[in-house]
Amino acid sequence: MIEIAWSNFTPWSALAGGILVGIAAASFLLLNGRIAGISGILGGLLSPAKGDIAWRVAFLAGLIGAPAVWVLATELPPIEIEAGYPALIVAGLLVGIGTRYGSGCTSGHGVCGLSRLSLRSLAVTMSFMAAGFVTVYVIRHLMGV
Repeated sequence: MIEIAWSNFTPWSALAGGILVGIAAASFLLLNGRIAGISGILGGLLSPAKGDIAWRVAFLAGLIGAPAVWVLATELPPIEIEAGYPALIVAGLLVGIGTRYGSGCTSGHGVCGLSRLSLRSLAVTMSFMAAGFVTVYVIRHLMGV
């Protein structure tokens, strides 16, 4: 049985966030000719081309800096993670491996690729969503964690 915590149901802020992400991704593509896929932007720093570092660092600094500025403006809800460090490390490694095999991450494929009607991004997005559904089902319902 699925229960919805209606007190946490925030359709308007979720809609506003989705619109902002869409505008940001579209603007990044239109103004820079680049896809706002986080793994590709970060990966480009691991083997940088000349003249290709500053915008990547600025993009990643914005990803880190924006939440830091938001904390100054409002109180954030407490973060509750019901997993230990070993599980988080394994999960992070699996996400990284999946990102390499899928040639991109959720932002690159799910936001930017789907909006460009990329069939490859559709296949990859369906794959990682299905993997997420199966993982949650197995861990919560079969393993009882």
